[in-house]
Amino acid sequence: MTVTLTVNGKTQRVDADPETPLLYVLRDHLELNGAKYGCGVGQCGACTVMVDGEAVLSCVTPVLLLEGRRVTTVEGLGTPEKLGPMQQAFIEEQAAQCGYCIPGMMMRAQALLQANPKVDEAAVRAHLEPNLCRCGTHMRIIKAVMRAGEMMQQNSRNGGAS
Repeated sequence: MTVTLTVNGKTQRVDADPETPLLYVLRDHLELNGAKYGCGVGQCGACTVMVDGEAVLSCVTPVLLLEGRRVTTVEGLGTPEKLGPMQQAFIEEQAAQCGYCIPGMMMRAQALLQANPKVDEAAVRAHLEPNLCRCGTHMRIIKAVMRAGEMMQQNSRNGGAS
């Protein structure tokens, strides 16, 4: 079956079984490898992407549910030449250690901040709770998300995109 998806602003036609998890379509068909396979059962958050602005676990989301919806992956947050605020903040705060959980963390945080860039630390902690990190960079991840929120607020005040 052919499924039409909008991924990172680009319309993509994919030939896949409708029950195929979005994670496999992203990685195997579209060569977008940011979302990671962690547990395969939606319990670790490594595969988190955004669908219509909401954080979604791509390892348990069948592609058939995504026809006509907007999917954003970590690759869609910016480019190497022009990083998005979330990417820039994670670099500035040195929030990655092994980096395996980081794309999922960034996407869950992006969904939060797109809804409201002015959040407090407690809201960030609560929102990121479903995503697991074993390296122990939690404090730097929280600082990075808070910084990204400040950057997004500044961009908004200056009339720029977040």
